[in-house]
Amino acid sequence: MFITFEGIEGSGKSTQITRISEFLKSRGYDCFVTREPGNTAVGKKIRAILLDPENKIMDFRTELLLYMADRAQHISEKIKPALSQGRLVLCDRYFDATVAYQGFARGLDTSLIYILHEIVLDDLKPDLTVLFDLPPEIGLSRAWKQIQNGTRDKGETRFEKETLIFHEKVRAGYLELARREPERFRIIDASKNEDQVTDDIIVYLRKYRSGVLK
Repeated sequence: MFITFEGIEGSGKSTQITRISEFLKSRGYDCFVTREPGNTAVGKKIRAILLDPENKIMDFRTELLLYMADRAQHISEKIKPALSQGRLVLCDRYFDATVAYQGFARGLDTSLIYILHEIVLDDLKPDLTVLFDLPPEIGLSRAWKQIQNGTRDKGETRFEKETLIFHEKVRAGYLELARREPERFRIIDASKNEDQVTDDIIVYLRKYRSGVLK
């Protein structure tokens, strides 16, 4: 099974994916936790380019293709092998992030993004997507606090430095994707405290129709 965690900056994805992984492992599941971009040797170099705040003039099409390149390597090297071994894959960001950020927020043609995903990446889609939703101003405030206290890399702030309007478009894009595919998405109120958010995810997983939990 392939589960993705999506949301704007500071929504708590990374914290929750760790918590949920630990919970699932305690229930006997063999979990593989990964992220995009940057969870392969090639991907780490791509991530450094994509998130470097010095790369302000990067063309939006360049940005899109770099994310696709990272994902192609990630799927081939990490995700498909893990799924073929019967492992439960938990991924921090995946294709929906590209549609939300490069499509809805950057204004690139979403139909082109879908075509690229179908052709280049074999159209591998998650079985379930957990969307962490909260107002962008709250998420950005959290993100900058993490940057300032050293728990988030200062060299990876290219998107945190985007305008509030940009992040509002990303959020709207995510919510539109969830509206289009209600069977795949579960929207979680990420404005709650960490424990409440974890509990909400676990409650949903227990109800999930394909029986994620034993």
